[in-house]
Amino acid sequence: MDAQLKKGVLELCLLQCLSGEPKYGYDVIQTMRDCFPDVTESTFYAILRRLAKEGAADTFQGRESNGPVRKYYRLTPEGRERLTSMAGDWRNLQVIMRKFGIE
Repeated sequence: MDAQLKKGVLELCLLQCLSGEPKYGYDVIQTMRDCFPDVTESTFYAILRRLAKEGAADTFQGRESNGPVRKYYRLTPEGRERLTSMAGDWRNLQVIMRKFGIE
């Protein structure tokens, strides 16, 4: 898959993945890895950090476990708006692609 196309699709999928309950970063990555096995863990974390820096996601420390403190991610209201916008763009792109016989 083209790198630019994949970048946008990864962001959209990460936003969707975070749209429910807050999630531990590693759990998000494991879910994403099933669909994107060739994407490295560092790429997923880079996108998560960027989403947090841009205000689309919020991070917080979870309760301590037997290991290190876990960082959790959740969507902010801005992130929900971004998800809605990107999902709409995706649906429009699907319509256009179907008009050209590409599914």
